[in-house]
Amino acid sequence: MEVYKVKKEGFSIALNAINKKYNSISFFRLLTIVLFLVSLYYYIKTNGAVFIAMAVFFFGLFIVLMRFHSKLVFQKQIKQALLDINENEISYLERKKIPFENGQEFNDFHHPYAYDLDIFGAHSLFQNLNRTATFIGKKTLAKQLLMLLPNEEIIRNHKAVKELSEKLDWRQEFLALAKVSNDNKSSYEALLQWNKFESTPLSKMSILVSFIAPVLFLGTFTGYLITSNSAFLSVLSILFVFNLGFLGNFFKRIQIEIENASNIDKIINQYGLLMQKIENESFQSEKLIDLQQKLTFKKENASIHLKQLASLFSNMDTIGNFVTGLLFNGTFLFNFHVLKSLIQWKKDHTEALEDWMEVLGEFEMLNSLANLSYNNPKFVYPTLNTNFEIDFSNLSHPLLNDKTRVGNDVSFHPESFMILTGSNMSGKSTFLRSLGINMVLSGMGSPVCASQANVHPLPVLVSMRLSDSLSDSESYFFAEIKRLKQIMDELENRPAFVLLDEILRGTNSDDKRNGTIEVVKKVISKKAIGAIATHDIEVCLTTNDYPTILINKCFEVEIINNELHFDYKLRDGICKNRSATFLMKKMGVI
Repeated sequence: MEVYKVKKEGFSIALNAINKKYNSISFFRLLTIVLFLVSLYYYIKTNGAVFIAMAVFFFGLFIVLMRFHSKLVFQKQIKQALLDINENEISYLERKKIPFENGQEFNDFHHPYAYDLDIFGAHSLFQNLNRTATFIGKKTLAKQLLMLLPNEEIIRNHKAVKELSEKLDWRQEFLALAKVSNDNKSSYEALLQWNKFESTPLSKMSILVSFIAPVLFLGTFTGYLITSNSAFLSVLSILFVFNLGFLGNFFKRIQIEIENASNIDKIINQYGLLMQKIENESFQSEKLIDLQQKLTFKKENASIHLKQLASLFSNMDTIGNFVTGLLFNGTFLFNFHVLKSLIQWKKDHTEALEDWMEVLGEFEMLNSLANLSYNNPKFVYPTLNTNFEIDFSNLSHPLLNDKTRVGNDVSFHPESFMILTGSNMSGKSTFLRSLGINMVLSGMGSPVCASQANVHPLPVLVSMRLSDSLSDSESYFFAEIKRLKQIMDELENRPAFVLLDEILRGTNSDDKRNGTIEVVKKVISKKAIGAIATHDIEVCLTTNDYPTILINKCFEVEIINNELHFDYKLRDGICKNRSATFLMKKMGVI
């Protein structure tokens, strides 16, 4: 946390210095425009050459100050973003708030574990991990949290995340650039929609006319300047009207090309700056180098191509200004030539543009995992195996307070499935979620909350926290049955890591117990690895029939000084102590 505090102080000082420069430039810019107007006034009044010279000088100085002012505005935005980034990290590590987007829009209640393991939403895994600022970054992180990578790709991610975790300055500068872009879903989708829209090529005749007409206009105008013959003015008028009429035939096409593209040139320019940040950095890991190389197209960097596209969209904006559009198009068919260039750019770059956006998303996702690694240096990168072995030492939930969380050692071999017992509040559900979350992190190439980990990455299937679906007229019990059916169907295809928490709560005790036992037998017959939490002691007796596959583990509660004491430590065997009766008596319920 100290490094963030030092950085915050440094960026605060730098921002104050920029603000002083900004205010000074603003003052001098105002002064130059006043002096320009005064000089112009005295020139009109006295016709003195010195005043027109002064007017030209002050106007030129105003232009220079405007450019300097624009650069300061950008620097100010970047420094403010960097200051915010470090303030957010401090607030987060001090557990005051989680100032990051929670990804609620990506939640999928039908996914095998998204809702049960709180992957999205308030205080979710996504919200704690998320250090993205572009829509494609958020989308890529969300997508990665919901899927399992092959072992080779997990190892590549390990190396990439390790390298990025050491590049704190670079990561923060990248995030700052992303933040000032003000990127959002609509901007991203507008760009992709434009890119995917198939533009009909312009006819050869129209292109020929677009060159001939401006040349004729320029030649006629030159003839008028040389001869001052008014006949040339008549021809100029005809050519001016002809050019506008010619452009009018393409006005609808121009509108289609730039539809929903308001300010898209600025977003594209920021995408280019982010890509330039990647292009200019030196990387060592294979994954990062491969991503970087994807930003080279036709022997030029993607940032250069995007700068061209941003310029084209910026130029196309002139059609929205009546006076500028009238003048430029009546003389040179300006917007027609921009349209031609846009269509050609799209033809040349359609596939490359989506690849470049995917690179941005991958980097933001990897930066988020690198930030997790940097903030939690005790987290480890799992050793991978293909022998269906899963071992964690000092396993805990990564979102719990590191000062108070309790770690446990757990192994899923030689026994592959655990029957977990314990009273309410003893830590069963938290333990199951710890297992699930760390298996998800393992499957995406992230470090995990353990001191040691040896993992066979597997799909994660969970039935822990379902809710009545009123919109589907679906009871809790039926929703649970559907989830169990989903798990069984998945297990038909391949082994998986299964977590079940007090299943079949919507039926009577005998039915629940017998049903639970049959579910356990079915799950282990499908070679599943995992755990089930239950209060039914008879379910635990199933281990007698499958001693090489099933194992009993428990969380105990003790009564010390007439108070319940939970140590949240995983033990061998079946839970012996009960807390419900004691707690109800203590609170006067019975």
